[in-house]
Amino acid sequence: MQITGIRLDRLRLELDPPFNAAWDPVPRRHFDATVVRVETDEGLVGIGSGDTMAGFEAFEDLFVGTDPTAISRHVRAIETLNFHAGRFWPLEAALWDLIGKIHDVPVSHLFGNVTDRLPAYMSTGELKSSEQRVESARQGHELGFRAMKIRVARGGLTEGVAAVRGVREALGPDFTILVDLNQSWRIAGDVEPALDVKTVRRTVAELAELEVFWVEEPLPYTDVAGLADLRRSSAPRIAGGEMLPTFADALRLLEHDALDVYQMDVVLSLGLSRCRTFAELAQHRHRQFTPHTWTNGIGVLANLQVAAGVGGGPWFELPFDPDGWTPERRDFMLAEPLRVDADGCVAVPPRPGLGVVLDEDAVERWRVS
Repeated sequence: MQITGIRLDRLRLELDPPFNAAWDPVPRRHFDATVVRVETDEGLVGIGSGDTMAGFEAFEDLFVGTDPTAISRHVRAIETLNFHAGRFWPLEAALWDLIGKIHDVPVSHLFGNVTDRLPAYMSTGELKSSEQRVESARQGHELGFRAMKIRVARGGLTEGVAAVRGVREALGPDFTILVDLNQSWRIAGDVEPALDVKTVRRTVAELAELEVFWVEEPLPYTDVAGLADLRRSSAPRIAGGEMLPTFADALRLLEHDALDVYQMDVVLSLGLSRCRTFAELAQHRHRQFTPHTWTNGIGVLANLQVAAGVGGGPWFELPFDPDGWTPERRDFMLAEPLRVDADGCVAVPPRPGLGVVLDEDAVERWRVS
């Protein structure tokens, strides 16, 4: 079998009303997604998505004509491209989708097959008042979620902690609360400084009183010493790593024991293969791996396959924040959006590969010509 072509469908879903992402100072009025299709001479097609794949067309010739199952070679090739251009991990996701189809098994089976379902947390994306956040938490709980992540902005710590307190009081001690400070990386153009270490330490102490399970990305990636010290001294677990650019960056955090929970996204950060390797290293050191999943439904599926394969946890991220971020928006290119079951779990689809079923009408409708 050989790769005959790599097709990119660039999609744009208009968002009305806009989505006010907590980590972006500009309201998002559209949602872009790139669907990658790896085509072969035997008719099988692998599908992936995640990062934008901007500029990939210049490198397609490095893969056309090769064996799609030569995955180690392809991962190394993608890493060289990431150094010179963008992050092209959606291509690896499409290759693994193809390999799963060749063997007629879900990708999670190829990555260890530890479980076929994971408890999911409702990952919110907007900044809301305590009353609004309590209402959304109740909605999520009614759908089956037993955990929620709340965003707390560096310019609104008092309001953010109040929202956490409101949810704790409303849903009680059995509902798990996670908090994301979004301090480790910046959206393009955001040059405001991160919170200083002492402010973060004081905020984490307040969150500890509310029995928060983890505090995510409390400091910049470059402050390895600060992260390690915070991890040692804080009651809540410290999580992060979602957008680390290289395997070496992830290893550096692990070697300094900087985090309790590692969150590299398989279609934005290190790729599927490297995340599997890293997850096993972290678990060997009694640390946890549960990936970031904030792209689209295909990216969520890629991360789910890896997390289920290696036994990631204790929670799996499912982006959902009514009414700004719904399954229908997140998964607009899929025939059916991903949802939790009544037990608050998300299941690996019983289909080979990543389990992607595209809505070709939606792809055609939202394709950017």
